[in-house]
Amino acid sequence: MTFFFPSHGRTATAVTSTVMVMTTSASVPTEGAISDGGRVTDRLVKANEQYAAAFTDPGMDARPVLHVAVVACMDARLDLHAALGLELGDCHTIRNAGGVVTDDVIRSLTISQRKLGTRSVVLIHHTGCGLEAITEDFRTELEMEVGQRPAWAVEAFRDVDQDVRQSMQRVRTSPFLLHTDDVRGFVFDVKTGLLREIDPT
Repeated sequence: MTFFFPSHGRTATAVTSTVMVMTTSASVPTEGAISDGGRVTDRLVKANEQYAAAFTDPGMDARPVLHVAVVACMDARLDLHAALGLELGDCHTIRNAGGVVTDDVIRSLTISQRKLGTRSVVLIHHTGCGLEAITEDFRTELEMEVGQRPAWAVEAFRDVDQDVRQSMQRVRTSPFLLHTDDVRGFVFDVKTGLLREIDPT
């Protein structure tokens, strides 16, 4: 199925619901990317100077053109814009460890919907997530090391499909969100680059 949406500075853009391929940072040369001391940040600042030299104001406002918010894991292998065929200004992107729906994600989604006009929510977990390799004991380990127990939950999980379902349920039952009828969840396969949709039931 194909939908057409107007977008910033573009004619109508086709957006399809087909499975998509995602590129990863593993295919990008890393020579000089990681250094000692603060040189990584220096490299990023230098890149920003080059970017800014050619930058022109695109004339956008804060409202996403496609009225969609994407919640995803912070994993560096996920290039969300490339994978989903998105361009600057198309969506809100909310990322954290695991891509789980926490209170802070609900906070961001609430602002996104109520103040900035989004209506759809896309949730993306992935295979081989680091949260599958740890447990809530991580909080105890931190307490032993630093003398203070974190107030936040690790949100570790063993079944990625079930965790996507839980995240969808948290969005759909939040009293703060205006639009919960178009909430869909996926697992991204880091080996193939494909998204697999999760049945909420």
